[in-house]
Amino acid sequence: MRVLVTGGAGYIGSVVAAQLLAGGHEVVVVDDLSTGHADAVPPGAEFHRLAITSLDGRLGDWKIDAAVHFAAKSLVAESTHEPSLYWRNNVIGTIALLDSLRAYGVMRIVFSSSAATYGDVEVQPIGEDAPTRPTSPYGASKLAIDLALRDYAHAYRMAAISLRYFNVAGALHSADGRSYGERHTNETHLIPNSLRAAAGAGPAMSVFGSDYPTPDGTCVRDYIHVIDLGEAHLRALAVAKPGLHQVVNLGSGRGNSVRDVLRTVAEVTGKDVPVIEAARRAGDPPTLIASNQKAAQFLGWNPTRDLREMVADAWAFEQAHS
Repeated sequence: MRVLVTGGAGYIGSVVAAQLLAGGHEVVVVDDLSTGHADAVPPGAEFHRLAITSLDGRLGDWKIDAAVHFAAKSLVAESTHEPSLYWRNNVIGTIALLDSLRAYGVMRIVFSSSAATYGDVEVQPIGEDAPTRPTSPYGASKLAIDLALRDYAHAYRMAAISLRYFNVAGALHSADGRSYGERHTNETHLIPNSLRAAAGAGPAMSVFGSDYPTPDGTCVRDYIHVIDLGEAHLRALAVAKPGLHQVVNLGSGRGNSVRDVLRTVAEVTGKDVPVIEAARRAGDPPTLIASNQKAAQFLGWNPTRDLREMVADAWAFEQAHS
């Protein structure tokens, strides 16, 4: 299969591109490098520095069979201050992509959606039938794309799957010695920031709230290794059916607290993580855990890597790229 990977110079996109190549597929990466890195594109992938709105006239030459769509703005805080960026890049950009794909007969797509589509959910773990009430323009833009995919599947017989991630971590270290991990200019994720704090390369970690109704008082989140996540994308490509749009949550079905993460970082690095106790942040729910029942049944997929492996792989990547 010849697969278009949009956003394939980014964190998750580069991992999935590498996994597709390892699985014997041909890969064409499109990325405008606004947040990605050209050196993250795996060797063997055909790379085009383009926006997803600029594909008309090119897809016919590339002879694509399917697409995996990661290209998007993804910072929740930024989306609240600059919602136009998110509606323009994420939603309008994706519609342009879908119309280009359809014009050249590419009718199979797997989309990088988000748990942010759900917003604050009382019932845990969160199933795909939970109400969608996004609390940020970022989450709203992802939901809008999910709805567009539903309509394109029904009207145009596209085969579409939206994979809603929870918290992704870790890195891929390939047999050729290359590594693929998080290199965000504006890093907001707990694990890479904790690793940098432990190494003295970043500020102390703020623990926002220690009085939540959780086992240790800190927020609990569902973490998944990026390798497991990538494997789910390959399975989704294989099972997508024409005329059908499916939404599938990707998580472990269990959670780890902020203090669990900080303790694991300390164990893996052998260094204490400096911590600042802070007040709760507005809008942080105590617990967010995914139900992975549909992923197991529909994709035949279950994550196999635990929090320690995520931290260890992320730490190896951080050391190699510091």
